[in-house]
Amino acid sequence: MLKAIYPGSFDPMTLGHLDIIKRASSVFDFVIMAVVANPSKTSLLSVAQREELIKLVVSDIPNVQVDTFNGLTVDYAKSNSIKVLIRGLRAISDFEAELGMAQTNKELYGELETVFFMSQAQYSFISSTQVKEIARLGGNISKFVPKPVGNFLLNHFNKLN
Repeated sequence: MLKAIYPGSFDPMTLGHLDIIKRASSVFDFVIMAVVANPSKTSLLSVAQREELIKLVVSDIPNVQVDTFNGLTVDYAKSNSIKVLIRGLRAISDFEAELGMAQTNKELYGELETVFFMSQAQYSFISSTQVKEIARLGGNISKFVPKPVGNFLLNHFNKLN
């Protein structure tokens, strides 16, 4: 069985993330969408909120599991016998950063291969940072995030106002 990990902060999950996970699930036997708990980053959503929202969104994809972890992605991959790391690319600038990360991961865990999925054009401009800003200012984010995520963000920011 070929297992892969798709790690990220997913704060929040976007339609671009969903597209990557759907496509990856058609290539690999089993995919873990792993929410990284990074204490050095200030997140809008807690790790538990992100995990729960992602579970709702991917519940109809049978070979996708959602998990969380702290620490290095390579350590998580090793401990779960995963040898494929999935990354999405939106632009050339993403590739430059991701290439360095892929090479570092390879040095740390020689069996780990990084597979890049190119973003589809309709998702290539979407970022979690932009989604949070649009939602915070009361804009319509329905074209950028799955419905459960949009509903959660709408409720979250309505409570703050």
